[in-house]
Amino acid sequence: MQTVRLDASDNVVTATRPLEVGASVETVVTIDLIPSGHKIATVSIAAGAPVRKYSQVIGYASCDIDAGAHVHTHNVEFRNTQADYEFSTDLRPVAAVPEDKRDTFMGYRRENGSVGTRNYIAIVTSVNCSATAARMIADHFTPDILAQYPNVDGVAAFVHGTGCGMAGDGDGFEALQRVMWGYARHPNHAGVLMVGLGCEMNQIDWLLEAYGLKQGPLFQTMNIQNVAGLRQTIELGIKKIEAMLPLANASARTECPASELKVALQCGGSDAWSGITANPALGYACDLLVAQGGTGVLAETPEIYGAEHLLTRRAIDKKTGEKLVGLIRWWEDYTARNRGSMDNNPSPGNKKGGLTTILEKSLGAAAKGGTTPLTGVYKYAEPVTSRGFVFMDSPGYDPASVTGQIAGGCNLVCFTTGRGSAFGSKPAPTIKIATNTEMARRMSEDMDIDAGTILSEGKSVAEKGREIYEMFLRVASGEMSKSESQGLGDYEFVPWQIGAVM
Repeated sequence: MQTVRLDASDNVVTATRPLEVGASVETVVTIDLIPSGHKIATVSIAAGAPVRKYSQVIGYASCDIDAGAHVHTHNVEFRNTQADYEFSTDLRPVAAVPEDKRDTFMGYRRENGSVGTRNYIAIVTSVNCSATAARMIADHFTPDILAQYPNVDGVAAFVHGTGCGMAGDGDGFEALQRVMWGYARHPNHAGVLMVGLGCEMNQIDWLLEAYGLKQGPLFQTMNIQNVAGLRQTIELGIKKIEAMLPLANASARTECPASELKVALQCGGSDAWSGITANPALGYACDLLVAQGGTGVLAETPEIYGAEHLLTRRAIDKKTGEKLVGLIRWWEDYTARNRGSMDNNPSPGNKKGGLTTILEKSLGAAAKGGTTPLTGVYKYAEPVTSRGFVFMDSPGYDPASVTGQIAGGCNLVCFTTGRGSAFGSKPAPTIKIATNTEMARRMSEDMDIDAGTILSEGKSVAEKGREIYEMFLRVASGEMSKSESQGLGDYEFVPWQIGAVM
């Protein structure tokens, strides 16, 4: 098989291997060299005419394109979407698994009823000024010390570069406060220490008051200025964590239903195969999870641009669909006032992998969300309260997006990649899925599942989706993913910084 056609109405196909000039492709002969993963015109496309893939428009010919030509950034232009949105017209019923027959995993049931997949103690900073203190406190707890507490997965410092020089209200401040609250109350944390400087805009006391957080043996706060300096803050912080460790170690895994899983659906370093192999397979796994009563959380708003009309058709009601459209309009305005374009999103690596426009990238990325109804649309880092398939607003920048999903309550992350990504996360572990077998073999220490076998070995999307879903249960029960075993996640906490820095 030299090419893949995704829909009969498409006027391009995708090369599964490099093709020389003169190769026979369907009813045409190639007139250009075609890299693997890149598109070939199967008919002549006039200048200004739409280029179609996935039965959708992915761009417009910027010049006349001859049949057999290489179709990419040199002859395709982007235009902003002009969709006529439909709402709730593609609602497919979920074949729900009865509660008494649902799959289970071994998780940590917390006092408030939430369920964790890991058992960390977190050090959360309010401002960059307390980042060094938090890191030094965490660094004290070496593997030798933690070996005395086998039920504790680690002491993790969540530090960032903001928290001051910002407005005390508005989108940026509220988003940061939601992130802090989400990590402070995440079910993968047995204990939390919040560390501030004292004079910053993002006051810890304001967070406690706004969200009703109460201090106790497993939830402590402190400020460097009140403690009287960096050294004493580090010493006191170490003592506070030492007191938490025996309590956290008393937590034990118990059998929990798969309905307690909230999985962040992510992609990064995408290529042309993302929308053909790994993303549809993850979408199938998401459908299996939803049938169990669980939740899949799609994000990265710029990376559904051009595919959002497919999601509004799946919205459970018009209000939910209109919330999604509202996010799209916000992003159009956001990029315009910053003199950017929604088409700035595809990276050089994405383009080298065969993706031409954000529209093409988005159509493949949206496949991660499967086929079930869209039950909710959430702000960045907002607590996800509805079950099923939901969407969270976030940038396409992976660390910032995943930070929001974890703050929203995701206790697992599943991340597809075609070019190869070394991403990992804490406290929710990341499962990595390769879109192509070549990269999966080359980066075998980083990839948990090779979805490229859908093409290289003829595996079905359903087979791979089932494999991914079963790995959800194993990793949720304590099996380490490859990114987790390599220690990733300490530097991937990146709250989305919105608004002016002052």
